[in-house]
Amino acid sequence: MPLSSVSDSCDGSLASILPAASFQSSSHFSDSRAAYFAKLNKKDGGGGWSPESTDRSPWLQVDLQDRMEVTAVATQGRHGSTDWVSTYMLLYSDTGRVWKQYMLEDNVGSIMGNVNPDSVVHHKLSQSIRTRFLRFVPLEWSPSGRVGLRVAVYGCAYRSYVADFDGRSSLLYRFNQKSMSTVKDVISLRFKSRQAEGVLLHGEGQRGDYITLELHRGRLALHLNLDDSRVRSSSARMVVTLGSLLDDLHWHSVLIERFNKQVNFTLDRHTQHFRTKGDGDSLEVDYELSFGGIPLPGKPGTFIRRNFHGCMENLYYNGVNIIDLAKRRKPQIYSVGNVTFSCSEPQLVAATFQSSSSSFLSLPAPAPILEGFSVRLQFRTWNPDGLLLSSPLISGQELRYLILQISSGRLHLTHQTSALKMSEVSAGQRVNDGLWHSVSLNARGLQIIMTLDSEPASMIQLKSYLEPKDKHYFGGCPVSQNDSSCLNPTMAFQGCVRLILVNNQPVDLLSVQQGHLGSYNQLQFDLCGIRDRCLYNFCEHGSRCSQTWSSFFCDCTGTGYSGATCHNSIYEASCEHYRLAGSTSGYFSIDPDGSGPLDPIQVYCNITGSKVWTVVRHNNSNAVRVRGSTLQKPYVGWFNYSASSEQLKALVSLSGHCEQRIAYHCRRSRLFNPWDGTPLSWWVDRRGEKRTYWGGFQPGVQQCSCGLEENCADMNYFCNCDADRVSWENDTGVLSYKEHLPVQEIVVGDTYRLGSEAMYVVGPLQCSGDKFLWNAVSFYQAASYLQFPALQVELSLDVSFYFKTASPSGVFVENMGIQNFVRVELSSPSAVTFSFNVGDGPVVLTVKSPVPLNDRQWHWVRAERNVKEACLQVDQLPLRIIETPPDGHLRLQLGSQLFVGGTATRQRGFLGCIRAFNMNGVNFDLEERAKVTPGVSSGCAGHCSSSAGLCHNRGKCIEKSSGYMCDCTNSAYGGPSCTEEVSMSFERGASVTYIFQEPFSVIQNRSAAVLTVPSQYSKTRDNMALSFQTTQSPAMLLTVNTLSQQYVAIILARNGSLQIWYQLHKEKRPDVFIPILSSLADGRLHRVHIQREGKDVFVQVDHENKKYTLSYDAAFNSMKSLTLGKVTGGDVLDDEVARAGSKGFIGCFSSVQYNHVAPLKAALLNRGSSLVSIRGHLLESNCGALADLSTSISRLDHGEEVGKDNEHHEDDSQPDSAVIGGVVTAAVFSTLCVLAVMTRFLYQHRQAQRTARLQEKEHQRSLEAAYRAEFHLHNSMRDSMQEYYI
Repeated sequence: MPLSSVSDSCDGSLASILPAASFQSSSHFSDSRAAYFAKLNKKDGGGGWSPESTDRSPWLQVDLQDRMEVTAVATQGRHGSTDWVSTYMLLYSDTGRVWKQYMLEDNVGSIMGNVNPDSVVHHKLSQSIRTRFLRFVPLEWSPSGRVGLRVAVYGCAYRSYVADFDGRSSLLYRFNQKSMSTVKDVISLRFKSRQAEGVLLHGEGQRGDYITLELHRGRLALHLNLDDSRVRSSSARMVVTLGSLLDDLHWHSVLIERFNKQVNFTLDRHTQHFRTKGDGDSLEVDYELSFGGIPLPGKPGTFIRRNFHGCMENLYYNGVNIIDLAKRRKPQIYSVGNVTFSCSEPQLVAATFQSSSSSFLSLPAPAPILEGFSVRLQFRTWNPDGLLLSSPLISGQELRYLILQISSGRLHLTHQTSALKMSEVSAGQRVNDGLWHSVSLNARGLQIIMTLDSEPASMIQLKSYLEPKDKHYFGGCPVSQNDSSCLNPTMAFQGCVRLILVNNQPVDLLSVQQGHLGSYNQLQFDLCGIRDRCLYNFCEHGSRCSQTWSSFFCDCTGTGYSGATCHNSIYEASCEHYRLAGSTSGYFSIDPDGSGPLDPIQVYCNITGSKVWTVVRHNNSNAVRVRGSTLQKPYVGWFNYSASSEQLKALVSLSGHCEQRIAYHCRRSRLFNPWDGTPLSWWVDRRGEKRTYWGGFQPGVQQCSCGLEENCADMNYFCNCDADRVSWENDTGVLSYKEHLPVQEIVVGDTYRLGSEAMYVVGPLQCSGDKFLWNAVSFYQAASYLQFPALQVELSLDVSFYFKTASPSGVFVENMGIQNFVRVELSSPSAVTFSFNVGDGPVVLTVKSPVPLNDRQWHWVRAERNVKEACLQVDQLPLRIIETPPDGHLRLQLGSQLFVGGTATRQRGFLGCIRAFNMNGVNFDLEERAKVTPGVSSGCAGHCSSSAGLCHNRGKCIEKSSGYMCDCTNSAYGGPSCTEEVSMSFERGASVTYIFQEPFSVIQNRSAAVLTVPSQYSKTRDNMALSFQTTQSPAMLLTVNTLSQQYVAIILARNGSLQIWYQLHKEKRPDVFIPILSSLADGRLHRVHIQREGKDVFVQVDHENKKYTLSYDAAFNSMKSLTLGKVTGGDVLDDEVARAGSKGFIGCFSSVQYNHVAPLKAALLNRGSSLVSIRGHLLESNCGALADLSTSISRLDHGEEVGKDNEHHEDDSQPDSAVIGGVVTAAVFSTLCVLAVMTRFLYQHRQAQRTARLQEKEHQRSLEAAYRAEFHLHNSMRDSMQEYYI
């Protein structure tokens, strides 16, 4: 029968009628507790099975007598006892050898069992298994007793048509006609393979169609082409790959369904849907289909590709049972080579080394032979390092070692004669690729020869003969080894080993398991437990997955995302976020959907005061002239933006307002037909729909801006161009209906008449505002909540929002499933808790704040859970992380409703305000939902609850009982609104060094269950800003370095040009950027802003913007220090940077910021702190403010000079000397007046500056204590080596 059909009534009892001999076990406690007493509900004998108390690996095995379809199992404890099994592992096998573990949906291997001796616990298999033997392996059992087990198995008979291919054979299915052309195909089969390569199915036609199904490197590849390859390129060919590790000697199911171009390709439980390329939709195959290989035409027994070696069963092609026809020797089937109809089973016993620290297998060394000694084995692993063999050897009276290990993915053989003397050879590349590899060692005479797979042999030359001492150690060394008989320079091997031969004698691993041979620790026998953790890639946003035996890792390089699964965007959601972070105008990458599927967009952020415009440009910004177009053959102009339509849609949806300027210049070119109003020209919106309005936000009005404003050149028309004049006219308007923006095409159809011409200009898309950043609601009843449809968050969940409250506790968000749940809440006045349950029990993360969080101020919360870890962050407090168990449940199964501000039970509701609520990149419109929800109102009262820019340059708005104040702690600026520059003058040799706080305890101990890392965990981002004034060159402006010899430096070269050095990899050359070639050591104040986002570096010097790309992307690891001025430490710097560092800096620094660190403010407020080191003489200065003042004065002087020049030119036209004298007198008087005005201006400015400084000092007193307390907290935390702030 086809493999996809499973009877609904396949639930009969399979074990109850079995004879006693069908039940076997690893051991039994007594005859009354033997395996044959283990039938469900049986009370005779000892009431069930129990193993010996000394049994290290107990198991109970059931032989079903034949292969059956198993759909469920049930367990029970031992009757009349305190013995039961609470969790167990289920293995299955066709032969009683080469076992495979049954896995639940989430690749969880443990099954819940019993909690008492007599209740029955049923487990329905998520996917039925076809097998003869089942093995129950207890993992946990009764805490008050021992292992006790009774079992039942449910299912039905399974009918199978099997064919065995020996690697040199195949079956050919020949058609009745010359060729077979199909638009629909269904192919199904099951296979069991002995090797990682081999063709399962192949068919091809003379015009180039083909289909091939093959194993390649243990993966299943489907090659499909429906186009004529004689006339088309190879671009129409498709290759789709599924699965991994398919040479595991176990059955795998395949189903291929094709209808025209649509294909469903299924392997086991996983389906890939795809469409074929090209124009063809039928598969034309000539003569025959081959199964098991691709025979060479005209040469029977000769094959093009490697043949399949293994078994196939239930092979159907479009309803035809191929194996049944072959077995009955029907003429449609031609057999090549030796194909048999029963599956031969190789008796390959493997052992799994489970632990990278304590697994080992010790075997006695056999008696020496004249030829020397030899060791051979096969292994497979994902780990790049591990010991395969350690053999103590004797040469005379000296002890030596022969060590075979995997190091950095290569195989190394070392002959060690002493601690300092050794000989070594290596072979292979990436032997940790998960595939089986064969290695052999042969000691013959004075040579040791190593052979890996089919590679050329490697040789070590000896000076004396060697003999094995007494033992060979495989995989590792015993932990309690007191003598020197085993040497392991690396970690223990984690992986599978089979076919061990010592002196050409095979090692019986089952005898080892039974204790008859050698010794072992942390091994599983007759089972290879390797898993491909990258098979179903949990790494997001196109990141690359790599793995070890027990875990996987995601490489986020170049993706624009960070985190354990590359889930978090490293970019802000909008230009508004960059403004609030203190950025100035420039090019930025924004990610409107955050962690959602869309890639970031590069835009220009035009930041002017409190107004921010996001500008997205296109490829056709210049004016375009159009002639000779008609409605029948119109001119079409396309606009390609620097973002996809989906990205633009996300940006427009996020923005409060969007607009695009469009100008249509015309000369005898109309927009509308004057007789019937038919559009003669139009534009196309982002959805591809035709639009005929040319300004404003009223899409239903077929008019231009002049018609809306009633100022057209001819009031008989609604557009200037419709007057059809021979002179140039124009209709210019601003399109502002968001749902239609941006303009994708413009179509011109009336430039065919004599003298007819048009010219158009379409500006960039411009958007302002972030309508969700300040989307806020107020909860004023504890029983109220907002209810939303839940999102799909099975594998990745992130939720972020701002809150402010005076309540001591309350639930922010909750989603409940049957057993799973997720919840974020204010659990106490100073603690936020993130809790969830994926199926492994509740997990709780808590961030505790040193100050109350119910202070009526805005606080930010972000919680994330993915398959690797969960984390919680509150404000700038250290991030809390907990790692998920490597083999735990993966999918978070939640209900259909999400509750914000409360719970479904209406208990522990939140009282206060929530804004900017976002989950998995989706912004929730809280205000809209609040309009129809009792107990919740839109908006939030308070000065700090709007988008108005009250505090600038990273300043934080703090509500007061009467007004507000700005906390400038994290800003490089000061003053009431964080707008006044903080400046310091540096004399020769002076420097300021800020010491970063890194979690050294975390670095040194990564095995902690809960980790604490700094809040800025995305270290592929830098944001640096500084102003400086100097006449010195070369000079060191700023350098940031790490403990891993990385650095970034900003220097002035000998010629005064600005240079930016990035050294992100100590073994590669640094990247050097020179944005300004002219000298900046000119005594003027210059402003520099540098932002790095991955490999992109955006540099702004004064008013010039440039973008650079780094050679490689790397994170700053283990931040060490930031230095302004002279560098005196032993940091590793390039020569030119070191020379600038030795010269230091003489001049003035102002408003220096690195991410959230303001080193000048730290130096001013925390002299004597261990976080800030000051060398030389520094003075508080006001060079930044004076530079602004001098700029305004120079502009005033320039205006006066221009006025004088104008007057002078006018005087040249008057020859009268009296007039000249009068003018000179007037000029002198004017100059005196200007000087008086300037003097008073300077006096008033100085008085205002003094007053502002006094106000700032009074304002800072209230913040200074908190700032100093924060630094004292830094010091105390540094001493305790726990959590840190930066």
